[in-house]
Amino acid sequence: MKEQAQAVLEQQPQQVAQVALEVFFNIMKAWRVKGKDQIILLGKPAESTFYNWKKGKASTLSVDTLERISYIMGVYKALGILFPTREQADAWLSKPNQAFNGETALSFMLKGSMIHLSDMRRYLDAQRG
Repeated sequence: MKEQAQAVLEQQPQQVAQVALEVFFNIMKAWRVKGKDQIILLGKPAESTFYNWKKGKASTLSVDTLERISYIMGVYKALGILFPTREQADAWLSKPNQAFNGETALSFMLKGSMIHLSDMRRYLDAQRG
């Protein structure tokens, strides 16, 4: 499976970039995440790059950016499994949580490190059992 994914990345990097970004921006819209925070979640690309991506102009993405988007997608999916409605799942990110010392899950992820994204994904996967 990993070889197949690598082959797609190498053969169709523009298509991979565009699909990944489209999914990312749809999730950000559902979560009501501000543009400046979206930039942090994507690993702080240049603003001009970010706005080009929002317009659908991407020829390729770094492995780092793709990994970040993958974690976001995993968080989105896990929340959809954990909560009975999408509205509850999306709202959970903005509610204070004892698991994150009273911070919201979104503010925890916005610390900017890839580790925070992976920790969030791992936390939600553990909640799923």
